[in-house]
Amino acid sequence: MYTVLVVVQVVLAIGLVGLILMQHGKGADAGAAFGSGASGTVFGARGAATFLSRGTAMLAALFFVTSLVLAILVARGSAERQSLTTGLGEPDTSQPAVPAEAPAQPSSPLQVETQPLPPSEE
Repeated sequence: MYTVLVVVQVVLAIGLVGLILMQHGKGADAGAAFGSGASGTVFGARGAATFLSRGTAMLAALFFVTSLVLAILVARGSAERQSLTTGLGEPDTSQPAVPAEAPAQPSSPLQVETQPLPPSEE
């Protein structure tokens, strides 16, 4: 389900970019308010919402919904993984903490075992 939602999210994002780039900028119609337009509005004679703007709004709403669903799935999945790894706060006693044949380690990394030198023949 996660993979399907990610694919849907990518398709929605590409669709949003395409619809936004296809729309005619409202700044280009601003000259209509200064004598060359058919109406008295700053943004021209067209209606409040065109097909492209409504499609953009619908794709944006779907994009937000899929984003929220993906965020919930990721948060729920990480909580489940965390509870599986922590074991509900109880230590895992199935494996010993230290192997039975662990080599003895010096208490200090600078501690070196010395052996006496053989007697010299002088």
